[in-house]
Amino acid sequence: MITPGFCHMMARYNAWQNENLIAAAAGLAPADLTKFRGAHFGSIIATFNHLLWADTIWMSRLADWDKPSGGIKDSVSFTPNWIVYLRARREADRQITDWAGRLDPEELEGPLSWHSGALGREVEKPFALCVAHMFNHQTHHRGQIHAMLTSAGAKPGDTDLFAMPEGL
Repeated sequence: MITPGFCHMMARYNAWQNENLIAAAAGLAPADLTKFRGAHFGSIIATFNHLLWADTIWMSRLADWDKPSGGIKDSVSFTPNWIVYLRARREADRQITDWAGRLDPEELEGPLSWHSGALGREVEKPFALCVAHMFNHQTHHRGQIHAMLTSAGAKPGDTDLFAMPEGL
């Protein structure tokens, strides 16, 4: 299904795109980040927070990170402010990239079992599928953030995977 090389590429893409959106958001007023914009999680910062919370919960399952407190509903306030968010996001991206760079093909085989708060039950799925889901989830919510940033007047950079700079 997927390879360690694919995982490492996607982790690097994740970090690159998070920085892309953070740079675009940096030009907005704080009120623009918290303004309700009709997206599923409401605002730009709430969606950024949800994405960081989701990455953390997935990495708690995939790589034994500490499980974040709260559920999906609480994810929108995962960090208390923009400065804390930036530190946490960058550290998470560094750790996800390091983890993906160390993956062995055997680690992607076999099942992953966990209790899904979203489904309210125990779940078992292929480990590789869960890794692919984490990267897909990141892209999905970054697309929402990109749309909100654009509507707020920000100008995020390129998002195409093939445009990712070499060496990232």
